[in-house]
Amino acid sequence: MPLLWPFTMYQITAKGPREAIEAAWDALAWTDPSPAGAVDAKEDGRHAWRLDAYAETREDADACQALIEETSPNLNPVVEPLEDRDWVTLSLEGLPPVEAGRFIVAGSHVLAKSAPGKTPILIEAGPAFGTGHHGTTLGCLLGLEHVLKQDRPQKVLDVGTGSGLLAIAAIKTGSLRAWGTEIDADSVRVANENAAKNHVANAFQTFETGGGFNTTIRRDAPYDLVFANILFRPLVGLSPTICELTATGGHVILSGLLTHQEPLVRKAYGARGLSLVHRVRKDGWSSLVFRKHA
Repeated sequence: MPLLWPFTMYQITAKGPREAIEAAWDALAWTDPSPAGAVDAKEDGRHAWRLDAYAETREDADACQALIEETSPNLNPVVEPLEDRDWVTLSLEGLPPVEAGRFIVAGSHVLAKSAPGKTPILIEAGPAFGTGHHGTTLGCLLGLEHVLKQDRPQKVLDVGTGSGLLAIAAIKTGSLRAWGTEIDADSVRVANENAAKNHVANAFQTFETGGGFNTTIRRDAPYDLVFANILFRPLVGLSPTICELTATGGHVILSGLLTHQEPLVRKAYGARGLSLVHRVRKDGWSSLVFRKHA
């Protein structure tokens, strides 16, 4: 979740082998509450990986540094303050539009001049994950592009919808209805606001609900397309529910997993009648497209 408002932030950076970076990322992502407001890991050259975490206070930054050093003693995390700036304005000026197949994702400052023939998705930088710039979101959009070449899903479920970008993209390309789920109230609000800004509020609504989902979502099953751009462990843990809610012949697009984590995800979903039909790899992250067979 990006932190995008005017105040001093701290960036904690570490570089090293994949195993050490993954362990540190896992610790920061799963500590509850985490001292990091945002954390990312990606390939940074041949056999090298980079971890970036962001914290709102120096105290939290020091806690991030300590957690990284405790988890992966061979890493040398560096803490740097980021100067006071208007992070919303900066992000809008600095983030280029994202093009993925037929889609273009950008803020209003860019979409006003967007390329003709593209499906525009208005997503302003803000406190909900999903602007299209991260490898997982981009991979899911490319996964949707693959599905649309052979199918036109009518009912969509977006698990951990964040900004609502993926569900909005599906509706703008022909889906009739989409539900989103989020465990964070702010993300629910942002996703529903983005639905209105993209003129799809009549077809898309996000609910605050956990892994069991709510009555409306279960009653409306099965779904022709299910997105889940979350984290590796929840992807595996939710596999029985996601597979149960997916229609025969329907597709599931998963992301939020590092490339080397693919086998365990493929095993979890393959054991429940889904087969891998497409894969996108970007910045060390994987997005997997499955289809549910009879």
